[in-house]
Amino acid sequence: MRHFDLVIIGSGSGNSILDDRFDGWNVAIVEKGIGPNDAFGGTCLNVGCIPTKMFVHTADTASAPGTGTKLGVDLQLESVRWSDIRDRIFGRIDSISSGGEKFRAEGKDNITLLQGNAHFTGVKQLTVHTDEGEETITADRFVVAAGGRPTIPDIPGLDQVRVHTSDDVMRMAELPERMVILGTGFIGAEFAHVFSALGVEVTMIGRSGQALRAEDEDVSARFTELAADRWDLRLNRAVAAAEPAGDGVRLHLEGPDGAETIEADELLVAIGRTPNSDLLDVAAGGLKSAVGGKIAVDAQQRTSVEGVWALGDISSDYELKHVANHETRVVQHNLLNPDSPVESDHLVVPHAVFSSPQIAAVGLTEQQARERGINYVTKIQDYGAIAYGWAMEDTTGFAKLLADPDTGRILGAHIIGPQAPTLLQPIIQAMQFGLDARTMAHGQYWIHPAMPELIENALLGLPLN
Repeated sequence: MRHFDLVIIGSGSGNSILDDRFDGWNVAIVEKGIGPNDAFGGTCLNVGCIPTKMFVHTADTASAPGTGTKLGVDLQLESVRWSDIRDRIFGRIDSISSGGEKFRAEGKDNITLLQGNAHFTGVKQLTVHTDEGEETITADRFVVAAGGRPTIPDIPGLDQVRVHTSDDVMRMAELPERMVILGTGFIGAEFAHVFSALGVEVTMIGRSGQALRAEDEDVSARFTELAADRWDLRLNRAVAAAEPAGDGVRLHLEGPDGAETIEADELLVAIGRTPNSDLLDVAAGGLKSAVGGKIAVDAQQRTSVEGVWALGDISSDYELKHVANHETRVVQHNLLNPDSPVESDHLVVPHAVFSSPQIAAVGLTEQQARERGINYVTKIQDYGAIAYGWAMEDTTGFAKLLADPDTGRILGAHIIGPQAPTLLQPIIQAMQFGLDARTMAHGQYWIHPAMPELIENALLGLPLN
């Protein structure tokens, strides 16, 4: 039974822990592979943020002709070469993944790469099933960074049809004519934009009465309105059953008007993600779990077992790469400096949805502020009321700010419209470092007539005492 100073489970964010300061450590990295190609490098690189945003940018380009007419420019999309789009993206990503795998397998003598499914068989004891057989290893320290996987719902007949998830849908051999997307959260919203922009007829199915229902109520309402104009949006639906329909799929739905059916060439399930803690059998390793199966951690990312840390999607409430990166740096420091540990800072955590339009948010939604009894004021600033908004002829985008009326402290910010994640960044900085709305608005220049005037005017419009 081989023993290591450190075992890292997962080759995504956990892989980033190792730098030259660990050259004197005997380290093992355990990776089972991500997605259909068993790739090295984690969810973000292979099946998550990076490839999806490369597809989103392509979709934005394909959508551009549709915006030209109102500007007096008549444009036309001639064709979409799916294989070229797909191969350009994964030609780059796959080489990075394989290069990272080769580096870890051959790069440093103190690092051992074990590739295969693994599960805990005791406290600080892990059994790995590789192509060469089964091996049980132990270590003084473990970092569990094994991420999550797409959730597959329990629907009668679903196992009889071809089901895509975010793990494989971007590698399809060809574009379908029709696609059904089950789920109206951020994954479904992004893929609906991608495939519809490339010419696919998209139907979105949601259980609730809104798309992106976790967003601020005004943002969710606006996005739902726009989504219904662009896609066949079917809300308040439950999927009763699935069955093959020729080479495609047929879904039986129950909705406000009774039973209905929908057929498509392909089905994408995008209803959320499940942490991989069950696959690892973390309970056998003595690790306590939190709600939803996440590994329970404290502010230092420590689990219930001394010498075992967890980070990223398998333990965090925030399934976001920038959060995983932050937690990685915390765990790295605490491994190297056990006598002076630091804590993760999740006070101000932003997120974005790269659909069309884009959405970005940080802090409280208005409904959360009401539910918590927090005193607040709001201001909604339309893109169409700033000079650059006139240039774009944008009639649907807006920024919404929430602030404390007495102190001017910014409580939340929500943007729907072009470049929303970029426009949100100054608000993130202000909230993190305690810059109030008055000081932020008046204490600096705002370039005219640039898009950040959207934020300036929203700040100036807050009805503060």
